[in-house]
Amino acid sequence: MSFLQGLWFGVIGLLFAGFLLLEGFDFGVGLATRLVARDGEERAVFMRAVGPHWDGNEVWLITAGGAMFAAFPMWYASLFSGYYILLFLVLVGLILRGVSFEFASHAVSWRERDVWQWANFAGSLVAPFCLGMMLTSLIQGLPLDGAGDARPGFFDVFNWLSVVGGVAVVFFCFVHGLHFLSLKLGAGDSRRMLNVSSKLYWVAYPALLVFVVLAFFMTDFYRARPVSSWLVTVVIAAATVCGHVAAVRKRGGWAFACSGVTLMAVIAFIFNGLFPRVMIGDDPSTSIMIKDASASPYTLGIMTVVLCVLLPVMLAYFIWSYWVQRGRLDTVGGHLRRGPAPEGRDATGPQPTNK
Repeated sequence: MSFLQGLWFGVIGLLFAGFLLLEGFDFGVGLATRLVARDGEERAVFMRAVGPHWDGNEVWLITAGGAMFAAFPMWYASLFSGYYILLFLVLVGLILRGVSFEFASHAVSWRERDVWQWANFAGSLVAPFCLGMMLTSLIQGLPLDGAGDARPGFFDVFNWLSVVGGVAVVFFCFVHGLHFLSLKLGAGDSRRMLNVSSKLYWVAYPALLVFVVLAFFMTDFYRARPVSSWLVTVVIAAATVCGHVAAVRKRGGWAFACSGVTLMAVIAFIFNGLFPRVMIGDDPSTSIMIKDASASPYTLGIMTVVLCVLLPVMLAYFIWSYWVQRGRLDTVGGHLRRGPAPEGRDATGPQPTNK
């Protein structure tokens, strides 16, 4: 395996981690619209909190898929064909959630707005759950033929580890979203978000224990790469504990950082265990290795140059966009303050009538 092959395997892992870090709180806010918000007005405020960011955050997933297609075409072909249905559901969830922002902002009645707020919640639930299922199914070993085609059966995709993995991704996205809201809402609502997340953390500890036990018996991670696998597991546990402490102490920024580290460490756990493979076969001889799945050295070289040129630009844009939108929402008692809307995207749009 060459340096560029290893580099691009790591870059794709970082892109998936960046997607969960940024889009994760979007999903979490969408879940909070039904699980925490008290009424339609507050749901509109929550949607407005991620209004300037959600579409840009999805670029990380698109970029990860594009990088996989260009750098590891064999991996892309095997993964996307083997998990076609799950990826289709992820896409449906993202589309449903995306259009909900626009349609909710142009609703002409409270009932119509409520429908699209439900659509936002549904998309925010389906997309991370199916993505988590895919990632945790991927690491267990799949039926692969000699050409590298994946042919997973129902129970290869839907089993104890994949379901727990999907629920875990949804759960930590929800907590991450609550922490983001604690940074965007007024003081009273910020404390309320942290109160909810501090209680939810008591569910995280047994859930993490169950996940580790299942991963120990249903994957080869702790046998093939014991030191790094246990190290990443410790990072996930430590970030969870630190996030809990920060939430209890009402330190929203620290809580947000810790929940973000937890989500990124989940991706690190998966990619660390995959290495030096990209697809794990139930028969080890059929596993697809990084060195066999990659594009030509010339292609990887061109991609590396493009990465070095465009990555600083992309990071500068994201930093700038979050900086200009760093202020808290103008709310009173958890609701939008009446009066002219501030500049920038307003996900609440015109107030619906009772028509």
